[in-house]
Amino acid sequence: MTKVVLAGAHGHGRHHLANLRRLTSQGLIELVGVCDLRRVETDFASPLQSPDLGPLLEKTGAEITIICTPIHTHADLAVTALRAGSHVLLEKPPAATPAEQRRIAAAMAETGLVCQVGFQSLGSAAVPALREVIASGAIGRVRGIGGAGAWERPSAYFTRSAWSGRRRLGRVQVVDGALTNPFAHAVATALAVVDGPIAGIETELYRAHPIESDDTSCVRIRMDDGLEITIAVSLCATERHEPYLVAHGDAGRATLIYTEDRLKVELPDGSVTTTVYERADLLENLIDHIRTGADLLVPLAATEPFTQVLDAVRLAPEPLPILDRHQIIERDFGEVTHRFLPGIDGLTARSADELALYSELGAPWSQVRLLVSDRPVAAYELRPDLPATESPRPYVHDVRTLGGVEVTEVRPDDHVHHLGVSVAISDLGGVNFWGGRTYVKDQGPTWLDDHGGQRHRAFPFLSDDGFVEELEWIGPDGRLMAREERTVTALPLGEAWALDFRFRLTNLTGAPVEINSSATKGRTGAGYGGFFWRGPGASTARTTLPGDEAAVHGCRDRWIAMSGTDPEGRDWTLVFVQDDGDAWFVRVEEYPGVGQALAWDRPLLVQDTLTRRVVTVVADGRLTHEAAAALAARITGSGRPAGRMRISLTATCAG
Repeated sequence: MTKVVLAGAHGHGRHHLANLRRLTSQGLIELVGVCDLRRVETDFASPLQSPDLGPLLEKTGAEITIICTPIHTHADLAVTALRAGSHVLLEKPPAATPAEQRRIAAAMAETGLVCQVGFQSLGSAAVPALREVIASGAIGRVRGIGGAGAWERPSAYFTRSAWSGRRRLGRVQVVDGALTNPFAHAVATALAVVDGPIAGIETELYRAHPIESDDTSCVRIRMDDGLEITIAVSLCATERHEPYLVAHGDAGRATLIYTEDRLKVELPDGSVTTTVYERADLLENLIDHIRTGADLLVPLAATEPFTQVLDAVRLAPEPLPILDRHQIIERDFGEVTHRFLPGIDGLTARSADELALYSELGAPWSQVRLLVSDRPVAAYELRPDLPATESPRPYVHDVRTLGGVEVTEVRPDDHVHHLGVSVAISDLGGVNFWGGRTYVKDQGPTWLDDHGGQRHRAFPFLSDDGFVEELEWIGPDGRLMAREERTVTALPLGEAWALDFRFRLTNLTGAPVEINSSATKGRTGAGYGGFFWRGPGASTARTTLPGDEAAVHGCRDRWIAMSGTDPEGRDWTLVFVQDDGDAWFVRVEEYPGVGQALAWDRPLLVQDTLTRRVVTVVADGRLTHEAAAALAARITGSGRPAGRMRISLTATCAG
């Protein structure tokens, strides 16, 4: 009999105990040790028990160690077992990072022992059968593989242990989450039926529960040959739906329900063939490999593509919170017991069918929108798919008055790098975070390979009326140059509302960094850089207050205003308010745009942090000077409207 030690006997370890009982009754194995922090009772053996794996293996002489412990402990325990002379059956995922997986591989090379990874679905004969269906051309040329899974998990699932629902514990990487743990088999199985290296990975991570990791997520994996894998999963369904993969061919499709080893092949002639395949036990396969040299079903090296995907999840921005209004929340005596996402099973199925991500399917909780009195007034783009020359960055867009007049524009023909409302700086330490051409002294606007970008990292706070966001400013060489904390709030103002936009930029270059503009390099009046609002270019009869464009451009007044008329004849007014004393950059005739000029006529040196705030009143109608000034006066240092005063905009509109 093969001597076996089990590390981790609680939780999923109980399934291993049941399998060990079965194999013991067949005379294949002897459970000689259990490594766990808590003592475990077994009804078929009296193994030695210890919380320390190394000495336990030394005492028992086990040939195989089963490791079923938290993800972040896998590498240390696997290396310990291998160096103690024990082969390893390692629960999925094999490691929390590619570096940790390489540590295990190095220990295997050092000892000559092997590691089988516990992706049970890869023990199914249905997997090579699906590979054969694809390779044979039975369903034609395969354009992609979709995957879907929707399970119900109570809130207690995410608090069952210290690492549950965590991306990290201190500095230790955990990488728990829907894609990397409960639905890891969907990812691993999809990768097992395709060939070639991974060319790119996109992730969208969301969380309905108040956890650190994702409970609802999707991923798109682009293979080097162009084939796409898209998998959408959630732990917020009202009931369990068996996860599956579907291969889309131009002459048919093949669907694998991997939890049931069931493969269905559908052809254009209407014929459907369904086969249920056998599944090999991975521990038995490992024993067979040790005894006879049989091929391992899931060798460690075969799981490297999966670990690439896991690492993309690890490095992705923090999961986007799903607001309560998108959920069905069940409580028992006031305690939340379940959080459901209505229709999530249908949404995951659509993703698998259309090879689309949640945001592409228009899932309402995948969009960030600002509401005023339950009325949508603005949206926020987190993941702009833009060329590097436009200095990609998150931005506010689809900003509307309470009457529905749109007052922003994104990527207009005249300046495709103008993105609604954003923070854009033409020269931060020599990097173009504005987009477009860079002004070069004595040369003029020039295309340079100097474009940086801003990347969303997390929402420490998100609600219907605003958010706090963490961003990274990254140079063209991938260097992290700055971190930003951005606070955006929609404030009700009676018959108008205000967008309060604050940002705090922290210099990470290790030295004082200089902000420049085209003006500081010789282009007079082009001091743009900082908060910038691009208005709608289709608007007409544009005017400014308290004076015309020549008067307000470069002024340092506390407020300025811009008005216009949309193509339907509806007037609008924007009142921009600041207390930082920056010059205003204003364009009216060429295009409608208002922003800060952080470096109007001289460079601005940032030692550590730069903090700025602009509050923009968004109003229907064409306001008079007096009405605009009254609204600006209501904006206090806190950003909240002063007192309870209401202003009748109708009475103060001109024309």
